[in-house]
Amino acid sequence: MQIRISWPAGHVTATLDETPTSRALAGALPIVSTARTWGEEVYFETPASPALEADAQQVVDPGTVAFWTEGDALALPYGPTPISRGDECRLASPCNVLGRIDGDPRALATVRSGDPIRVELVSA
Repeated sequence: MQIRISWPAGHVTATLDETPTSRALAGALPIVSTARTWGEEVYFETPASPALEADAQQVVDPGTVAFWTEGDALALPYGPTPISRGDECRLASPCNVLGRIDGDPRALATVRSGDPIRVELVSA
């Protein structure tokens, strides 16, 4: 499954794996939310509210599409966060891993806190 994430200065697409959380997110799309930034991570609330999965991770690769269950939010890290050790992408707490940004995740650096952000399914 592929999604498109758009904001005023740009967009990225992401490929999601088949997981309970990705299915819950797909069922809520399209959504429009307000972007927040935390170090080199963009996150925003969604109407989906999945449970934490057994393989949730706190340290992920740049460009990982993660779901922060504590905030019902998508988390899109592209570099270090305020709690990272070195150059790692350390999320606020363990998150469900949904997939990866296609291409360079540093495109997310143009997202500003407060930007409207839209997520929609890409037609097959």
